[in-house]
Amino acid sequence: MHVHSNWSDGTAPIADMAAAAKARGYDYIAITDHSQHVTVAHGLDPARLSRQIDEIDRLNDKLGRFTVLKGAEVDILADGRLDLPDKILSRLDLVVAAVHYKFDLSRKLQTDRIIRAMDNRHVSIIAHPTGRLIGEREPYDVGMEAIIAAAADCGCCLELNADPDRLDLTDIHAHAAKSAGAKLVISTDAHATAGFSNMRFGVDQARRGWLEPADVINTQPLPNLRKLLRR
Repeated sequence: MHVHSNWSDGTAPIADMAAAAKARGYDYIAITDHSQHVTVAHGLDPARLSRQIDEIDRLNDKLGRFTVLKGAEVDILADGRLDLPDKILSRLDLVVAAVHYKFDLSRKLQTDRIIRAMDNRHVSIIAHPTGRLIGEREPYDVGMEAIIAAAADCGCCLELNADPDRLDLTDIHAHAAKSAGAKLVISTDAHATAGFSNMRFGVDQARRGWLEPADVINTQPLPNLRKLLRR
């Protein structure tokens, strides 16, 4: 549910990422390249994202029983707006919203920022919700209780990012999300075909948080997943 290609900062074409996921037994992946605000990652503006959507449609015509979902990892701006317009977001199967800058906002402003992003009906998932990089960057100051409650209320999912440098949500926050009735996704944040192997770290983290398959929407077959992604 969180996969990058060489359209932004990944290393492989979409077709290669799809083939690698299919070889691992997956039924689907979501391509979620960065949006335009992340210039260092060659983020996509609306025109490039529109071209990528068309490419994915053409690829899906050839893939048979495997599906590539159309998505984007969209930056949450400092005031909680998204850095791509609703017009292009409405063409996607899912939107993964993420904080990538302004980590030093106050706890209230950071919390309000993320909750405002969740108010956008196109947002399906909040990626790596505390922003930590293990051994490199501490989590930003954010009210996770309020984030979890808002996610449960509006039907937005929270990501358990399986990258071993992130493992975000923590096991404690994952359990809190389950207890509050919020749904989660376990995602690899793969930037190369080898990145799919990180899934086991996310599953281990989910087990530490006492999550079960019913708590994680990408345990579901594609028709069920599409229903769960709808806000």
